[in-house]
Amino acid sequence: MSSAWISKLAFAAGLVALPAAGWAQSVNISYLTHWSPETVALLEAAAKDFSKTNPDVGITVRAVPFGDLLTTLRSQGGSSDGPTIAGIYDLWLPELARDKLVAPAPEAIANEVKNAWPAGVVSAASVGGTLYGIPNEIDVYALNYNKELFKEAGIAAPPKTWAEFKDAAAKLTDKDKGQQGFGMINSWAAGVVHPFASLLVSNGGNLVKDGKPALDSAQAGETFALYEHLIKSGASNPAMATADANTTGPFLDNFVSGKTGMIIMANWWESALKTGMGDKFANVATAPIPVGPSGDKPHSISYSWMTVVNAKAGEAEQKAAWEFLAWLNSPKSGKNGASAMSDILMSMGILPSRSSDIEAHKDKLGSEFLSGYVSVLADARPFPVVPGGQEFSESLQQTLEALQYGQVSAKDAQASAEADATSILERAAK
Repeated sequence: MSSAWISKLAFAAGLVALPAAGWAQSVNISYLTHWSPETVALLEAAAKDFSKTNPDVGITVRAVPFGDLLTTLRSQGGSSDGPTIAGIYDLWLPELARDKLVAPAPEAIANEVKNAWPAGVVSAASVGGTLYGIPNEIDVYALNYNKELFKEAGIAAPPKTWAEFKDAAAKLTDKDKGQQGFGMINSWAAGVVHPFASLLVSNGGNLVKDGKPALDSAQAGETFALYEHLIKSGASNPAMATADANTTGPFLDNFVSGKTGMIIMANWWESALKTGMGDKFANVATAPIPVGPSGDKPHSISYSWMTVVNAKAGEAEQKAAWEFLAWLNSPKSGKNGASAMSDILMSMGILPSRSSDIEAHKDKLGSEFLSGYVSVLADARPFPVVPGGQEFSESLQQTLEALQYGQVSAKDAQASAEADATSILERAAK
């Protein structure tokens, strides 16, 4: 990690706790997440550590698949019996806050978060200037490539421009070997949309600008055309692209087995690559998103997650929940000046978002794989957090998949995407 980046991450000493609750009786709270059993075990261990000094607070961790997380929040979040704490994707926040399913952060915690996290991350955890949760992870996209395949194809360095990107994709494609130059994703909204959006912002464009869709721009047109070129040239094969939110499926399998030369993916899939590739993980390197013809420098899409508290929970439960979250995200809860939350995130290869946590984990973040992600954070563009954002993302997913399978042209895909996005965001804003 560069000293310049670290110097930007001035941090406060620790997340303040709320005044001591002085529990008159035992309080039981629950934490809803989508994490794997191994990661849930780490969270449960942290909860036990908290209970050592807060013996009257019982914490139960519950996990559901990512695809069920938002549905569970909507169906149970409006009840006092629903989860007290939940980990949510920032894209969901505007509607959850609008529907009064999540509670604003107490003033002491809100002030501390604003001082201890980067402004962009704080913004994604806020609606109308009100902070609703404690940010934990930040994910950013970068180009991943197989160094061994690059060497075999005679490619000396990762592509820096779209022209170099298309040339590399062509050289890496070998139909006789069942090898594709660039792997797209289908069947999973964020996996489909975020790589496309990263190429778009690296071409000087935006998905949404000033709250309105910007998919009718010339920059967006060039990005749709890039996808059409990669598909029609055979450099990207949609049959090799299926994935779910855990990247299980052909998309991961083909990259792991050396059948895909390049992909655009987020940092959190490091653990899946290590598990699947073993020693061959050393062949994977990362680089900034190639710059398009209308772009000025590499950019990528970033998004974040946060923990929120159920607004319908009882007063004692809400207070206990904020107490636990304050401790969990404090440098005093983890190892070597890191928070327990960041230690959990780093076990998955996920970048923590608290400034002091990035400093505390700088050695691991300097690895060949993760350093490529850290290097692009400063110029990353947050995925737009707007009412209707999830529906907008799912609609764009469908359009991009139709383009992948040759069902629409790039021109028609662009027109359809803009029209659908306009309708969705206008309806959601009412």
